[in-house]
Amino acid sequence: MTSTPTSTPTSTPGQTAGPFFHYALPYDGDHLLVPPGSPGATWLHGTVRDGEGTPVPDALVEVWQSDAAGEVPRLAGSLRRDGRSFTGFGRCATDAEGRYGFSTLVPGTPFFAVAVFARGLLHRLATRAYLPGSSDALLDALPAERRATLMTTEDAHGLRFDVHLQGPHETVFLTYPGEAG
Repeated sequence: MTSTPTSTPTSTPGQTAGPFFHYALPYDGDHLLVPPGSPGATWLHGTVRDGEGTPVPDALVEVWQSDAAGEVPRLAGSLRRDGRSFTGFGRCATDAEGRYGFSTLVPGTPFFAVAVFARGLLHRLATRAYLPGSSDALLDALPAERRATLMTTEDAHGLRFDVHLQGPHETVFLTYPGEAG
């Protein structure tokens, strides 16, 4: 005899993930969207900091981007770098000082799409890293002081983009339809 459930199954709350990122998600070449020194290559880098400004040593940063012509790559193989194909996806675990970095191309669109995973977060945080001098409807709708949290700056190494998870310098984070906020 089989029994029939007396209630309908429901979703349960998400579980806090991590900090397992350094063990489970990195892969060879994950932060090398293009080989360093390639024509048009730049270094997108920065730090991930908590609400007190302390570096987060066990976060994971992902980027998605267009190619230099502004086209979204549709190639398979983001997890198996071949040194020739640009897939527009990269992943980098932060180091002990909360630093991350990507060898990539400057996108033909005004921004890099960025996701951050870190201990204590139930879901990824999504944001954008805009190129210096860029503008679009989302960026223009923000107050100037909040807009600055989405801007990259040029330095001697390439493009710098620091992520602040909370606090007075908190990065603007985005939610997308269908995602929990």
